[in-house]
Amino acid sequence: MKEQFDIINKGRILMLKLIEGYSIEQLNKIPKGFSNNIVWNIAHLVVTQQLLCYKFSGLKPLISEDMIETFRKGTSPQKDISAEYFEEIKRLFLELPIQFEEDYSKGIFINYTEYTTSVNVTLTDINKAFYFNNFHEGIHLGSILALRKFI
Repeated sequence: MKEQFDIINKGRILMLKLIEGYSIEQLNKIPKGFSNNIVWNIAHLVVTQQLLCYKFSGLKPLISEDMIETFRKGTSPQKDISAEYFEEIKRLFLELPIQFEEDYSKGIFINYTEYTTSVNVTLTDINKAFYFNNFHEGIHLGSILALRKFI
């Protein structure tokens, strides 16, 4: 699993590096033909990892319920996010995988509620959830790369 933690950490560092230098207005922009923006994609990845790994393991996510409801699957941006809130999202984006690795090492992910994803992959344990999460993060890296071209 060490490789999976390396993938999530390096991928998230890369995503933040890709958006350096963009203004909060640009990061909040939803280009024509898109249903979300870069801010939403970053926050959505924070939320999804917490749901797939913590919630379905029967553990309390390490983020607020408000954040979950705002950025979970099926949502889209309803308002612009402030620069201050985006700084908090970026902090969580980088710190939560580190906490997840610590929690994983402690063996707290014992139970798992089976969940079938929107791409018809059934997750039955924490390892499958983490593998799928990293696949999901790659999809959103692609979205961020596409969005950058239009902002």
